[in-house]
Amino acid sequence: MIEYYRVPAEDAVLVMPGDLRRTVTQIFEGLGFPENDAKLAADVLVVADIRGVETHGVSNMLRYYVDAVRREIINPKPNWKIVREKASTVNIECDRGLGLVICPKAMEIAIERASQTGLCTVTLGNGRHAGMIAYYPMMALPHDMIGYCITSGGKVMVPTFGAEPRLAPNPHAWAVPADKEPPFVLDISCTGVAANKLALLKRLKKPIPAGLLSESDGRPIMESRSLPDEWHMLPLGSTPELGSHKGYGFAAIAQILSGVLADGTFGDSRGRMSHLVAAYSVEAFTDVERFKTDMDRFLRYLRETPPAPGHDRVYYPGLMEHEETEMRMTNGIPLHREVVTWFDSATEEMHLEPLVRKSSNVTA
Repeated sequence: MIEYYRVPAEDAVLVMPGDLRRTVTQIFEGLGFPENDAKLAADVLVVADIRGVETHGVSNMLRYYVDAVRREIINPKPNWKIVREKASTVNIECDRGLGLVICPKAMEIAIERASQTGLCTVTLGNGRHAGMIAYYPMMALPHDMIGYCITSGGKVMVPTFGAEPRLAPNPHAWAVPADKEPPFVLDISCTGVAANKLALLKRLKKPIPAGLLSESDGRPIMESRSLPDEWHMLPLGSTPELGSHKGYGFAAIAQILSGVLADGTFGDSRGRMSHLVAAYSVEAFTDVERFKTDMDRFLRYLRETPPAPGHDRVYYPGLMEHEETEMRMTNGIPLHREVVTWFDSATEEMHLEPLVRKSSNVTA
């Protein structure tokens, strides 16, 4: 996690992953999710927090899911089904099901079929939010496969030269196995940062870095300032001179592959989201051991890059999250006190046991 977005120590309440997973599971069950689906949804959220991806963990997303279920935007018991398939392609109708539940099941289908065909792609239409999408490609790693996921829906990002939003951040994620090195895991938004980072900064009362947002008329905001009352997100690159057409293009292709291809979704989706997951069997292309050994050599080549002045080391995608996982599994997950206050109110309202704290530097 980038230091700027971390919860300050004085505002942090430490919660152990098992305790957080138990409470989140109970909240999903209280919303009407079947037991196994509640456990699956909770795992996707908590893994995000363990890896330091707090934008898509419990802090921002759980309260949204609670509200969306109560407003019947999310169906906790969807009758999802395969509507079209060939040997290595599948299309699923999600019946308003939460992506945290249906995307893992779709990835299991992709992995099983890729073991036979070499690769498999699954599109998912009429779904809902999928959380940290790196979770699904990472499911392929134990199978010596490369995983991929994209998701799309909504509109908060302006196209290059645009004055009104037409696309969402539409992230892409890949996971690639290695041997002794931690795996390569890349999860990137097509905007400068994930939209949920703005919620983190608002909670932390920090200014928004330059180049992330535009004014309501599309003019890029190229200085650090507080979050304006009206704004749109800029594509990755901020301006044409800095390459915003690249972020715009990546967002558009994500919308095509996971939205238009799945069920025609684009634009003002009103909570409706579409997804794509894929698995590529390494064995179908090359010798697995050779590939994983070469991946080790490649990843070491990246992380052993001499650091620039003012920096201690170089990371490759996934390494920082791997190290964060090791620390948080031992020390606990630092939740902002405002988040813990929300948990207390939610568990009290739903007549659940309160969230167990490991320690706190503040009065929650």
